Amino acid sequence: MSELLQFLFSGLTVGAVYALVALGFTIIYNASDVVNFAQGEFVMLGGMITWFAHAQGLPLPLAALIAIAVTALLGVAMNKLMIEPARGAPVVSLIIITIGASIFIQGGTQLIFGKEIHSFPAFSGDEPLRIGGATILPQSLWVIAGALVVYVALWLFFTRTLLGRAVLATANNRLAAQLVGINTSFVMTLSFALSAAIGALGGMLAAPITLTAYNVGIGFALKGFAGAMLGGMGSPKGALTGGFLIGLIEALTAGYVSSQYKDAAAFVVILLVLFFMPQGLFGRKSTDRV
Repeated sequence: MSELLQFLFSGLTVGAVYALVALGFTIIYNASDVVNFAQGEFVMLGGMITWFAHAQGLPLPLAALIAIAVTALLGVAMNKLMIEPARGAPVVSLIIITIGASIFIQGGTQLIFGKEIHSFPAFSGDEPLRIGGATILPQSLWVIAGALVVYVALWLFFTRTLLGRAVLATANNRLAAQLVGINTSFVMTLSFALSAAIGALGGMLAAPITLTAYNVGIGFALKGFAGAMLGGMGSPKGALTGGFLIGLIEALTAGYVSSQYKDAAAFVVILLVLFFMPQGLFGRKSTDRV
């Protein structure tokens, strides 16, 4: 029983990071119908910039805030320099642009920060907490709490604010949104900034546990995408649920089958969802999106 509990704790920890990545996917998708495969690089930047700023002598909370702010600005720059000039192009072309942005960010990070693996101190120390014969790090609780807080904030944003409804309106019909006075350009900019900030938050929270390096983004992106697909692309509730489920599937696969197959679990989930439940757990049953 304690062994199962240990695997569940591990799955919830990594699943919370995947959930944050999936929530980032959801924001961009809801605003533009585009799947942003640079989302994993935002996670990587959150960890790398926090490490760099802290290594320069800044207090860890300030370093974390700087990482989130800088990554949000990079998200805005990506929208302004890469996505907006291609507005009107096929969705597939925009997705390819995000893949190119991912490669560019990864290469630039390697040149600036190097190839080494980095970390920084945990927020609440490294003394593990013992629960039911298993252990969990205090930093894991930070990661899980971060995912839950972001989900609640996004749910309130999309359902209780005019700006959140404007994001959904822009996704459903950009021209109609413009005709009723919605500044769709601002909505897109805000969506990329929020998505990048959430990704950076996930990377900053996870780095003391998972470590960080210039090339960790692609793994987070693929597994976060699997979580978003499983939960239903465009659904914040689905992103949260799907991310946690992918983390649990990965941890149980590593524990009871083999750690060699844990990375394949996310890809198996993507294939099963595409074949048998393309709308995901909480997605709309019929949709015109691709």
